[in-house]
Amino acid sequence: MTRRRLLSTIEQPHCHHRRRFLGISLATAATLASPAALANIGTERERHIAFLNLHTGERLRTTYWANGSYLDEGLDEINHILRDYRNDEVTSIDPELMDILHRLQLKVGGKGKSFEIISGYRSPATNAMLRARSSGVAKRSLHMEGKAIDIRLPGCDLAHLRKAALSLRAGGVGYYPKSGFVHVDTGRVRSWG
Repeated sequence: MTRRRLLSTIEQPHCHHRRRFLGISLATAATLASPAALANIGTERERHIAFLNLHTGERLRTTYWANGSYLDEGLDEINHILRDYRNDEVTSIDPELMDILHRLQLKVGGKGKSFEIISGYRSPATNAMLRARSSGVAKRSLHMEGKAIDIRLPGCDLAHLRKAALSLRAGGVGYYPKSGFVHVDTGRVRSWG
């Protein structure tokens, strides 16, 4: 066997491994650069959220998560502003709902803007009253569990907000263009409206 042919034979497996390594590296980099993967990378030191309660006029801008943990003070403030304003009943709001809203805000470029609250927590009595008035209110609404919110975001087209919420594939998304809001919840992935 000639020296050239021998080198070619020896180098081929090495080149094959290098190409395979490069291929795997490129595939891994492409996966990590995807929006879904970026949303899961824990590089954030803090997560903030801002609300305007349209029924009470109250505003809130708070940090609800920092250094890998939810902050009790921030969550308490969120529980208060998302209370059932009809009877002042407060419940614990699912922190995952805040994470969905935080991701949604980043996705639509609304960082720092306040979500306008149409409906947050609903007591069973309020839910029953609203259900009697409208067929669009679920009997076992996740609003009663602190796992749903109806919102809009100033400066963000409602259809765009809905599309962005759907792309997160993080829970339920309802679209109510006539009433001017998007419903987001931490239930199973589904959509309507």
